[in-house]
Amino acid sequence: MQRFKNILLVADFDTRQQMAVDRAVSLARQNEAQLTVLAVVKELPADLRMAVTVLSPGELLELVMSDYRNKVDALVADIDRSGIDAKSQVVSGSPFVEIIRKVLRDEHDLVILAADGTGGVRERLLGSTSMHLMRKCPCPVWVVKSAKRTSYRQILAAVDTTNDSPDSDRESLNPLILQLASSMAQMDNSDFRVVQVWSMIGEQYIAAHGQLGKIAIDKMREETKREFARKLDSLLADVDLQGVVVHKHLPRSDNVARAIVKLATNKKIELLVMGTVCRTGLAGFFIGNTAETVLSEVNCSVLTVKPEGFVTPVTLDDA
Repeated sequence: MQRFKNILLVADFDTRQQMAVDRAVSLARQNEAQLTVLAVVKELPADLRMAVTVLSPGELLELVMSDYRNKVDALVADIDRSGIDAKSQVVSGSPFVEIIRKVLRDEHDLVILAADGTGGVRERLLGSTSMHLMRKCPCPVWVVKSAKRTSYRQILAAVDTTNDSPDSDRESLNPLILQLASSMAQMDNSDFRVVQVWSMIGEQYIAAHGQLGKIAIDKMREETKREFARKLDSLLADVDLQGVVVHKHLPRSDNVARAIVKLATNKKIELLVMGTVCRTGLAGFFIGNTAETVLSEVNCSVLTVKPEGFVTPVTLDDA
């Protein structure tokens, strides 16, 4: 994967982060990339500040940051012993905001962090920091789930070739998704799967009005599926797939998120590569809803990418 040259590893000592660390080190070595380890100390809650009597809020924050610096320095020392010259930094503030500001300041091209999500009826892979980054970080974000294996056996790339309206974001995302996912499949010698969820527009109304019989409707479905398969083949033709066997999946469903999650579950996917778009308006609501539903339900590592020209809502103005 000869793409990333300035990697940011987010250290979180409350998570099982060794796989994230190993991935960051491996990518830095393969790409001869710069690696920076960043830890963010969360701001003290207002009620905690009121309860502190022995130490001032500033003194307590400095103690916490000093502890984090020691932990980060120890982690960087371990990375240095593996042959990678890593930098370190500890800051305080809102984690996702400070991470994005670091990306903006130093032009990082990849953020790697361990899965941090827990809570609810079932454990969720993604916590609030991960989800904020996947919505708003301008560079790819890789959330690594802890696992026994250090390589991925099953990798899934989710693309969208629907053309019901012009969409330059989608056009720029699909090639990038396939390039990253196929490169990782080559690196890990993984099974590489690509999913395109499709449906026939207006099918329920056509069937309800009875203007076409079942045979005609079935024929329209097959023609629609073939068109999606053709567009998927066209996308894959521009990707380096040397040594990779591609498994193509074209499930028919009106619920894109549910179809992707079902496939990821059934095929025991260990890494999902997909695009995320943070936009306003009706189109943005639907695209965001699909991506966030998938991200909140899958139980695997996730690498998300943004379209070309994406502008984060986080700024450096008040940093």
